[in-house]
Amino acid sequence: MRNYKEETEKRVLFIQKQLENSGAKGLVFGNSGGKDSALVGILCKKACDDTVALIMPCCSDCNYGDDLTDALMISNLYRIDTRKVDLTKTAETLIKALGEATKLTKQAETNIAPRLRMTSLYAVAATENRLVAGTGNKSERHMGYFTKWGDGAFDFNPIADLTVTEIFEFLVYLGAPKRIIDKAPSAGLYDGQTDEAEMGVTYKAIDEYLQSGVCSGEDMEIISRYHKITAHKRNPPVVYEE
Repeated sequence: MRNYKEETEKRVLFIQKQLENSGAKGLVFGNSGGKDSALVGILCKKACDDTVALIMPCCSDCNYGDDLTDALMISNLYRIDTRKVDLTKTAETLIKALGEATKLTKQAETNIAPRLRMTSLYAVAATENRLVAGTGNKSERHMGYFTKWGDGAFDFNPIADLTVTEIFEFLVYLGAPKRIIDKAPSAGLYDGQTDEAEMGVTYKAIDEYLQSGVCSGEDMEIISRYHKITAHKRNPPVVYEE
């Protein structure tokens, strides 16, 4: 297990260094009410008092229910300035407009919400001279379980090297609410969605593989397939060069 006292200190210094190097005056992150955003919010607030959380419900009922309740709980507990940007009508308008040009697949429609959230975060950041903090973890990145140019877009990410297991341990060390720690990982993209059910493999299996290189044959097949087909998400865009 990591020494989370040292990890906290190192990550706070890392965030402060990003601010110093950029000349930005503050931070902004998306507060979804989940484990990853809770940890990023806590670390950002420790590093910079001028940290803003955006809660951005979009289409699914859970965004207006438990996710909203949990996001507000984190913001209130750690005294993080929080603003709400309701994106449902924006998403509905965009989906309707796109329907005039193409027949959207379910996946394409699902990815609209995280991309609208990215747009909102960068609009606030540009207006108020802030950096956008990423909230993705190592396990998600390996699986490509994030939206390209959505939650995969950020100026810096203070938890990108941590597995889901380590995120859990870190939050326990920091004394985060049990409700957040026990919550099933979910992108909140639609009602009833959970990461593990959607991928068909548990984070426990993914993290064991990342730490030891070992897992069951069935899990290995799923992990390898996801990693291979999402390589484009982890690589920079291809550009023509002479």
